[in-house]
Amino acid sequence: MSSEVLGERRVAEQIRLNPRFLAVYKFAIEELMTKLRILSEEFDLAHRHDPIEHISSRVKRPEAIEDKVRRRGLAPDLPAIAEGLDDMAGVRVICPFVSDVYTVAEMLTGQDDVELLRRKDYIATPKPNGYRSLHLIVRIPVFLSDRVERVKVEVQLRTIAMDFWATLEHKLSYKYESQVPGDFAAELADVAMLASHLDSRMQKLHQRLG
Repeated sequence: MSSEVLGERRVAEQIRLNPRFLAVYKFAIEELMTKLRILSEEFDLAHRHDPIEHISSRVKRPEAIEDKVRRRGLAPDLPAIAEGLDDMAGVRVICPFVSDVYTVAEMLTGQDDVELLRRKDYIATPKPNGYRSLHLIVRIPVFLSDRVERVKVEVQLRTIAMDFWATLEHKLSYKYESQVPGDFAAELADVAMLASHLDSRMQKLHQRLG
């Protein structure tokens, strides 16, 4: 058996033998979602508009961690994995309008205990397949019984239209094992453009209503 496979199995075994490793990511998600819910409710009270439609979250499964460790060529030990992977914990924020995406991002990263590590704006510069979303890698403190850990969380912010497109694109890519037929890829890019136009028109209507 190859050393690579043994390394992957060591990663899975280490995770199972160290339940606190993934637990801190779960706690970080809970902290972040609490922050977002407070921002959502307070902003709605102040402006009579809720900038968040829906929030979801996930912690990567050990199998998914193994796969990414292999693809990234990371050392098969927990400290290296925690340092090398930014998306162990993920939060997805769905907003009504494009302006809300940036408003929520600004409010969240403006908090004293939220450290912004990286930002990728796929709304301003969509991916070639049409994917649009704002990605943030943030680090927040998690207060444990014996220490404080600063934990990385990936935050994806997008509109309802962006999320609808991304969900269907993911289903198609999964069905075809990332080899989507050419005509499908072209159609997906066209639909992404339509979703972008829809967001633009809805944003203008929102602004007119003031």
